[in-house]
Amino acid sequence: MEQLQFCAPCLFGLEGLLAEELRKIEAANVQAENGRVLFAGDQALLARANLWLRTAERVEILVGSFTAKSFEELFQGVKALPWERFIGKQDAFPVKGWSLNSTLHSIPDCQSIIKKAVVDRLSGVYGIGWFEEDGPTVPIRFSILKDKVSVMIDTSGVGLHKRGYRANASEAPIKETLAAAMVMLARPYDDSVLYDPFCGSGTVLIEGALQAVNVAPGLKRRFMAESWNTIPQTVWQQERTRAMDSIRREVTFRCVGSDIDPAMRELALANAKKAGVAGRLSVTTADVKDFAPDTPRGIVVTNPPYGERLLDIEQARSLYRQMGKVMTQKPGWRYGIISPDAEFQRFFGRDADKKRKLYNGMLKCNLYLYFKG
Repeated sequence: MEQLQFCAPCLFGLEGLLAEELRKIEAANVQAENGRVLFAGDQALLARANLWLRTAERVEILVGSFTAKSFEELFQGVKALPWERFIGKQDAFPVKGWSLNSTLHSIPDCQSIIKKAVVDRLSGVYGIGWFEEDGPTVPIRFSILKDKVSVMIDTSGVGLHKRGYRANASEAPIKETLAAAMVMLARPYDDSVLYDPFCGSGTVLIEGALQAVNVAPGLKRRFMAESWNTIPQTVWQQERTRAMDSIRREVTFRCVGSDIDPAMRELALANAKKAGVAGRLSVTTADVKDFAPDTPRGIVVTNPPYGERLLDIEQARSLYRQMGKVMTQKPGWRYGIISPDAEFQRFFGRDADKKRKLYNGMLKCNLYLYFKG
């Protein structure tokens, strides 16, 4: 089967985890870069990556890369690429992208030039001058960083963080990809009990359960490339069957959540039901000061509330003090707490055994990991 080059963008700080994920699903030539991971594989891997990647934002075919400092260089560089491998006569091919620290800084102009170049290339190949674009959509994405152009085709459509279980969310939900990464970094076991005393809509708990049971996060949704004529439906069917066969229902992993807002209990349970892990989740309404788990060991992974105004910061720090009192250092217990506050450890009451820099959107945070009993 034909080998393709791929690019998987991710939140900053997740590149190493994403590279690990890709190697596990047998991707070739895995290379982590800032904010993305490059890899290679065939059409089956394209489907597998969309179904299985927990920390990627999307899966893109990397059509080509080149340097361009003028619109003419951009036009010729794009035109030289083999667009006919991916775009048919009837397909729609909208263009979106970004430019940073580059000579070509006008996004609308870059979009227009790239569109014209692709049309010119396809006109020559297909012998037609007008494209109706009333067939499947094959979205073109571009990035220009310091005059280095990368041109991709998006295979995912809606971002991969949209697993399909969270139609409803709390006011300040954590992204599913970041929640999955936090759980991965906490390294739970198959028989672990995962706690989140600020569970909100249940995202951390649900991502933990999906990982433990080995449910592919994209199993209940569809992807842009499934509508393309260039990828046989049998490829998707085989990979979905493979994913179903990989589910490990025998593990004893379970999750316990709580939140001070009574509405969050029903929301978290509803989302867990959509995700297919409701049987592993229990949620109560409680204040963190009453956090007193009754298991001999466990893992806490949580995203406590925080704010940017002075009053909010003081309230958050008061919360950190309370957390330090109830999340004590004892054998068999591990804690993973994400916060943007550089002073978190001081208010929590002890230094983390390990820190991991992560980004919650554009907000720089640290995941503070405590694992020494």
